[in-house]
Amino acid sequence: MDSRIQKMAQVLVNYSVALKPGERLLIRPLSPDAQPLAQALYEEAFNVGGLPFVYMQMRQEDEIALESGASLEQLATVNPMLKLMYDTCEAIIRIEASQNPRALSKYPLDRQLARAKYHSQLIDIQMKREAAKTLRRCTTQFPTFGYAQNAGMSLRQYEDFLFGACKLDLDDPIAAWQAVYDSHERLIEWLKGKKHIQVRGDHIDLELSIEGRTFKNAGGKENFPDGEIFTGPVEDSVNGWVRFTYPAYYNGNEVKGVELKFRDGLVVEAKAEANEEFLIATLDTDAGSRRLGEFAIGTNREIQTFTGSILFDEKIGGTVHMAVGQGYAETGSVNTSLVHWDMICDMRQGGEIIVDGELFYKDGEVVI
Repeated sequence: MDSRIQKMAQVLVNYSVALKPGERLLIRPLSPDAQPLAQALYEEAFNVGGLPFVYMQMRQEDEIALESGASLEQLATVNPMLKLMYDTCEAIIRIEASQNPRALSKYPLDRQLARAKYHSQLIDIQMKREAAKTLRRCTTQFPTFGYAQNAGMSLRQYEDFLFGACKLDLDDPIAAWQAVYDSHERLIEWLKGKKHIQVRGDHIDLELSIEGRTFKNAGGKENFPDGEIFTGPVEDSVNGWVRFTYPAYYNGNEVKGVELKFRDGLVVEAKAEANEEFLIATLDTDAGSRRLGEFAIGTNREIQTFTGSILFDEKIGGTVHMAVGQGYAETGSVNTSLVHWDMICDMRQGGEIIVDGELFYKDGEVVI
């Protein structure tokens, strides 16, 4: 086994979810390809006195469901075994490991959206329990040929990229992630009590209220790798427009050239250079899917290359990202939706963030 996998398991168990003796840990590989990391996590969880349980998703499970004769109701029915684990475990580590990140993109939209509802019900439980502080969860990724191809890399190059972004090439990655967490805390402390944000640049002219909202610290706990601070904008406060710099991926679908216009919190105009039909259909999923549930600033300087994998791309140091749909209750957001779709805007050339009239961020760098 690659020694970096063992080190990754140690960081995830001891730092990210900080598993304690007697606590139940659900290890959830989304493909058998993630088994090496799942095995390392299983062993490490036992080593610290935890109670690990593995639920491995079959290879091509979603594709089989979509191609079957299942009704839309069947496709959306949540797995009761998984629901039980999401309801009761103290910690969950979810491992993405797709060999084909675009595999679901050509199925009929109604069937895609029904299957997305299946997954969204588990995410809804997860987010509510995280807000109530009864669940600690971390999402990570295991390198596959599919991710490497999407990023335009060889598998070995992608492995080096992934493990490097996770700081696993360092002697003490936990200390490095703690330093990231501490640096975020300084920014969050400065933002505490602030009310108004303006975001300006070649691709964005947006304003929103953060009055009464809290910025959260993404320093290697909920995602791995990590590197962002995020909040939930006041739901009816977002006004302006944004043209997202990179393709936006959701449930295996690629949408290029997304441009959104907001008025009083709602997306009132939406267009895309490619796959606009999917964009509009997703925005029309429910009452909350045309509002922003998240506004975030990416801080990870080890990630500077777009890979087509949101786990990494939303952390690119020098970018901001926004998610339409479900907000995180711990930020103060009350927006609810089956959708949570992150989209990224590069701020490294001329971008500015102004907070309560004071310049906070310029050209991708915090300036306070």
